[in-house]
Order: sequence, then structure tokens, then C-alpha cells
Amino acid sequence: MDKNIRRRWMLRSGTALAGAMLLPAARACEVQAEFLRITHPWTRATAPNATFAVLCMRIDEVSGDDMLIGVETPVAGGVLLAGAPTGRPLALAIPAGSQIEMQEQGLHLQLAPLRLALETGRSYPLQLTFARSGVVRATLSVDFDRFA
Repeated sequence: MDKNIRRRWMLRSGTALAGAMLLPAARACEVQAEFLRITHPWTRATAPNATFAVLCMRIDEVSGDDMLIGVETPVAGGVLLAGAPTGRPLALAIPAGSQIEMQEQGLHLQLAPLRLALETGRSYPLQLTFARSGVVRATLSVDFDRFA
């Protein structure tokens, strides 16, 4: 009887492993919209008295011209386009075929004013509004601790 239990365990394990190898790799924090893909929206942890946070992400696989016109999250009262050019209201053109990499040292979104301190490891709802793709729901991850 011990032999049969071991054999079943081996068959189940082998089947699970083979199935996992056949499935496409899962991509964390990726959201597909009608005309584009948003990958890994993230920010760093903030100090308790911080007034803003930098929101980074990648927008790619753009199949048609679009424009990011709104961002909502419960952690901030608003959002500005920052980097180059800096501090203007949100209206980010996204041409077909482009790839936009929003990083801390360059083009990014600034969440301000913050409603609470952001802690490492937490995640919050994030709603991105595009002119053509409409409303896209994603998750904002707090990945790193800037003030450790």
C-alpha cells in the first residue's frame, strides 16, 4: 500500500510540474487596456510628513493613439505630470507604437497631496483614465523604503 501512495504522489507531482511548464509565464502587476498595456505601477514608501509620492510604471504595446487624462487613488488628492516638462496638469499623449517608461529620474506622475504615509509592502487601488481606452483599474505597489 505504501508503494501505491508514493506512486500516486509522484504522478500528481509530475502532472502538476508538467502543467506548470506548459502554461505561459504569469506577469505580475500587468493590466491590458484596449489600446495599450500598463506594467507595474509602483512608488516608494514615504515619510509620515511627506506631501507627495512619485508614481512610476511602463506603458507599452500601444496599438492606437491615446492620452492619459486622469489618475485616482485613495492615497492622494490629485496627480501631476512631472519630470520633463514638470508640474503641468495631467494630459500625457501616448502615440501608437510608443513605449513610455515612467521613472523617478525622468518622466513620472506625482501623487499630491498625500492623504497618508505609504508603507513598504502595501498596495492600493489605482484607476487610470485614458481618452480612448477608458478607465483601467490597476494596483499601486509600494516597493521600496526610501527613508530606512
